[in-house]
Amino acid sequence: MKKFLDKDFLLSSETAKTLYHNHAAKMPIIDYHCHIEAKEIAENIAFENIARLWLSGDHYKWRLMRANGAAEDFITGKAPDREKFQKWAQTLQKAIGNPLYHWSHLELQRYFGYDGVLNEATAQEIWDLCNKKLQGADMTAREIIKKSNVKLICTTNDPSDNLKWHKQIKEDSSFNVQVLPAWRPDNIMAIEKKPLFLEYIEQLSMVSDVEINSFADLKNALIKRLDFFVEMGTKASDLGLDTIAYLPAPEEEIEKIFAAKLEGKEPCCEDILKYRTALTLFLARQYYKRGWVMELHIACKRDNNTRAYKALGPNTGYDCIGKFNSAAHLADFLNDLEKTNELPKTIVYSLNPADDDVINTIANCFHQQDVLSKVQQGSAWWFNDHKSGMLKQMTAFASTGLLSAFIGMLTDSRSFLSYTRHEYFRRLLCDLIGGWVENGEYPNDPAILSKMVEDISYNNTVKFFGFEV
Repeated sequence: MKKFLDKDFLLSSETAKTLYHNHAAKMPIIDYHCHIEAKEIAENIAFENIARLWLSGDHYKWRLMRANGAAEDFITGKAPDREKFQKWAQTLQKAIGNPLYHWSHLELQRYFGYDGVLNEATAQEIWDLCNKKLQGADMTAREIIKKSNVKLICTTNDPSDNLKWHKQIKEDSSFNVQVLPAWRPDNIMAIEKKPLFLEYIEQLSMVSDVEINSFADLKNALIKRLDFFVEMGTKASDLGLDTIAYLPAPEEEIEKIFAAKLEGKEPCCEDILKYRTALTLFLARQYYKRGWVMELHIACKRDNNTRAYKALGPNTGYDCIGKFNSAAHLADFLNDLEKTNELPKTIVYSLNPADDDVINTIANCFHQQDVLSKVQQGSAWWFNDHKSGMLKQMTAFASTGLLSAFIGMLTDSRSFLSYTRHEYFRRLLCDLIGGWVENGEYPNDPAILSKMVEDISYNNTVKFFGFEV
């Protein structure tokens, strides 16, 4: 029987062990998509206790605690932190097969030097150990980032963001990790929301210094904000969509839809799709012009529990896997950009694992000379970033495309300890490749294999985004 979480965790062959320990483990981290707040890095926050660091804002853990019957007071409520931590310990000990069990214990090992297991009996011991460690100067936000060998982080930022915290970090010579804003225009897509959309138009008008009375004005305002993000080092955009529903319409029709919304009239479903299509096409062409990477997150059905949403708001653990509407819509969207040679490098993530092969076959229709897999499926996302989900995604990528061109893992997290997810991914990557080699499905060529895992772990990401690290 193998020891729990030993140095060869998830590595089942000698080839896998060599690839991981001698190559993948040594590569730095580029976290090209996350939800960490730049303000917390700028202020180099410290953490009062392990519950604040582990449980605050982490809806992965919140969902599991609810599944274990914990009262909301111990999850998002006002229960004492020590009691919340105990509820988490009681939950984690039951979480066999869940990636949170692995991630949590990897974090205890890597950041707190604890090789045991967390359960309700050991909770006090671990609470005391972690809290003592958190008092050290080497456990602030910046120090955790540095000790994780992170070279660059892309945060997620609304077009109206003034990016003052990014500017502060950039001007601070004592911190050598790049923290770049990534453009996330979800709010301006949500024409169906009332009154939030009109309030957002006013906000965007104010920060761009453009009076927005038409769709043309909106585009001008966005161009000014795009240029500002360029000045701040942005290389990536991101967009969260429940699905890709592609419905092009003439510019005059979009102007009428937008004008009607400004007058207080609510758009019908078809008009919503036409507006989103026009805006997504416009932004994609702007990304191409600026050399940005376009990331699309699709097939998430959000805020499914209405009562919980009213009490707690969004991003509190009540989302689920949705349905990818139509392969034709995604293919047509990319093709219309390709027709005019304005298709940016693109990463497509679907929350539905059934979409892996569909996305990969679409991606392979839109490659470009001298660019490795210009359009590609992103790493296993959210409900799929576990062992079977990651292996399925990488196997699909390899089966219909070029795995060696894959840009690898990201955290998609709000936690400063989530960099162990890169380790988890790299171990699975090396085990997958090592297994093929050991089974005689690929030659045992150390030079090619080592370069392959180093590229997927780090180098491909640097080249794909054009980061200067």
